[in-house]
Amino acid sequence: MAAAYSLAKALKTVRKARGLSQEAFSDVSSRTYMSTLERDLKSPTISKLAELCEVMEVHPLTLLTLAYAGESTQQLDELLEQVRQEIEGLRIRPD
Repeated sequence: MAAAYSLAKALKTVRKARGLSQEAFSDVSSRTYMSTLERDLKSPTISKLAELCEVMEVHPLTLLTLAYAGESTQQLDELLEQVRQEIEGLRIRPD
C-alpha cells in the first residue's frame, strides 16, 4: 500500500500547522535532517519519528495516518475503519 500523501508532506504539514520552524527540533534533530525528511530524501526510524512527534505534540499514528489518508475525510474514515478491522482480526482470542 503506497502512501497517497507521503510522510514528507505530512511532516511538513503538521510542523507548519503547529507553528514550528525546523530549528524547533534542535533537541532531537538538526535543521538539515528535518529538511531532508521534508524533501523525502531520507526516512526516519520509528524511534526518531516518535521524537519528532513529541516535539509537534501529536501521536505518531496521527502523522502516519495523515501520510496515508492525506487531507481527505473520506479516505481518513476508510483508512481508520480498515485499521480497526485489521487490529480486531489480530487480537488473540482465549481458547
